[in-house]
Amino acid sequence: MNGSSVRVRVPASTANLGPGFDALGMALGLYDTVEVTVTGGDVQVEVTGEGAAEVPTNEEHLVVRALRAGVDALGVALPGVSLRCHNAIPHARGLGSSAAAIVAGVAAAYGLAGRELDGDALRLAAEFEGHADNVAASLYGGLVLAWSEGTRFRAVRLEPHHDLAPVVLVPGTRSATSVTRGLLPGNVPHSDAAFVAGRCALAVHALTARPDLLLPATEDRLHQDYREKAWPDTMRMVRELRENGVPAMVSGAGPTVFALPPLGALPSGVDTAGFTVCALPVDRTGVTVVPNGSIGTNAR
Repeated sequence: MNGSSVRVRVPASTANLGPGFDALGMALGLYDTVEVTVTGGDVQVEVTGEGAAEVPTNEEHLVVRALRAGVDALGVALPGVSLRCHNAIPHARGLGSSAAAIVAGVAAAYGLAGRELDGDALRLAAEFEGHADNVAASLYGGLVLAWSEGTRFRAVRLEPHHDLAPVVLVPGTRSATSVTRGLLPGNVPHSDAAFVAGRCALAVHALTARPDLLLPATEDRLHQDYREKAWPDTMRMVRELRENGVPAMVSGAGPTVFALPPLGALPSGVDTAGFTVCALPVDRTGVTVVPNGSIGTNAR
């Protein structure tokens, strides 16, 4: 195995999509790339792009940890490894950077082992992340529905409507999932739970077949308002966009705003000061793995 190498490209993701807390995810056309080479020496990590000066460059690097978990599960020995990572996904912004790193590590393990990505790859990645929505989106591409059965994580892929034209509004501030989850109440009113159940079902229909229903379909009462004090400017932007007819929501744990404006254009009167506005296509492919320059494979 010494000298073997793979190149992995993994997309960003947005989760929740309004009412689908921990259940809905979508892959976005912004990519981290990782080149992994098996060596006989120590772990070496080189990082460029987002977070280059902040992430560890040893065994504690998240891609390395996920890679180790992957090769252990596959029964493959990995004496030493060299990683070259180029990160385009912003860190701690709600665009699935940690999920992308985990998927990159697991996918690299499969590539080095000569294995096609399978359902166990999702299980490994979701166990590492703690939930499946972001990792499933990065693995499969498109729109995903994620759930758990006891301790087992599952997900299915659906094809998003071809008219979807996502726009992300990324603020300079950061957010941590561990912090924002702590703001959620232990119980919610039954009326809110019923409301969200209906909206989540409608969201699946709107995202795949009826984008004209996206504005009501992306309404939430389960998590966004409770976490507003973590990112007040984000919620101000969400409300302003929605008042202007744009389906908008918090992307994952925030603070990025995820919007689905008709034709991909925000209304001209919306004040986006403090946010970097970027149109990102839906990624419909998911993670790709290229071993030693051969044709890449995808998870399905």
